Amino acid sequence: MGNTSEKSSQVTADLKRKLLAAGHELTTADPQLVVSVGGDGTLLNCFHRYSHILDTVRFIGVHTGHLGFYTDWRDYELDDLVKEINADVGQSVSYPLLDVQVKYATQKEASHFLSLNESTLRRNALTIKTDIYIRDAFFESFRGDGICVATPTGSTAYSKSLGGAVLHPRLEALQLTEIASINNRVFRTLSSPIVIAPDEWITVKTQTAADYTLTVDQLSSHNRAITEIKYQIAKERIHFAKYRHMHFWSRVEDSFIGSIREQNNGL
Repeated sequence: MGNTSEKSSQVTADLKRKLLAAGHELTTADPQLVVSVGGDGTLLNCFHRYSHILDTVRFIGVHTGHLGFYTDWRDYELDDLVKEINADVGQSVSYPLLDVQVKYATQKEASHFLSLNESTLRRNALTIKTDIYIRDAFFESFRGDGICVATPTGSTAYSKSLGGAVLHPRLEALQLTEIASINNRVFRTLSSPIVIAPDEWITVKTQTAADYTLTVDQLSSHNRAITEIKYQIAKERIHFAKYRHMHFWSRVEDSFIGSIREQNNGL
C-alpha cells in the first residue's frame, strides 16, 4: 500500500514489479506481509486497515521522504528489500498498542478502538473538564484544552510536542500528557507527563457535553457525547518484519538532532 504522491506511486509500482518477478503473490484480502510505501502516516493507515488480523500479519515500511519511525527501508533499497523478503523465515519485532474503550451517552455498549500512536480528547473551541483515575483510584481533576494518551512508539509523535518523554518502543507502558492545562487556586493538576505500568489503566470521566472530539491516531470523531474513556495496553500487538537491526536511539538522534549536529560540525 502506498500514498498518492507521484514518488510513492512510482516506488509502489516498481516494488510490485520486483515482487511479482520474484514469484510472490500480491493480495489485499488476507496478506501475510503488508508493505507500506510513503511515510509514518501511510503505515498508520495500513495498520488500521488490517487491525483485525494483527495475529497473522507483519508490517514493513518503505519511506519515500524523510526518515520515519515505522519505516526501516528507503525507496532506493527495493532490490535489497526483495532479497530479504525472498529469504524471509518469519523474523519480527512486536510493540504494544493502546486499547481505547469509549462510553457514549447515546449508546449502551462501549466502543472499542486500537491505536498505534496516540488518542486525544478535546472539545470544540472549549476547554474540557475531566476526572482522571489510575487503576480506578481518583488521581486528579483536569481542566484545559485536552489530554493525550500515547504508546511508546507514539511517544516520538504528538506526545513529544506536548512535552512528553520519548519512550523506547519495547517498554510496556502508556504515557498521559496534558494539552494546555489550567492551573490556579480552583484547578490544580500534576502538570507533568505520567507514565503508567503495564498492569495499570487510565479512566477519564468527562463533564456532560455533546461536543467532544476523539482522535485515535489519524482517525477522528466529532460532536459526540462521551461520558467515559478507558485507556490500557492492548492484548493485541503490532508485528514488524525485521530483516536488519535499526537502533531506536540512533533513529531518534537522526530525526530530532542530526541536522543541528551536522550544521554545528560545519562551523
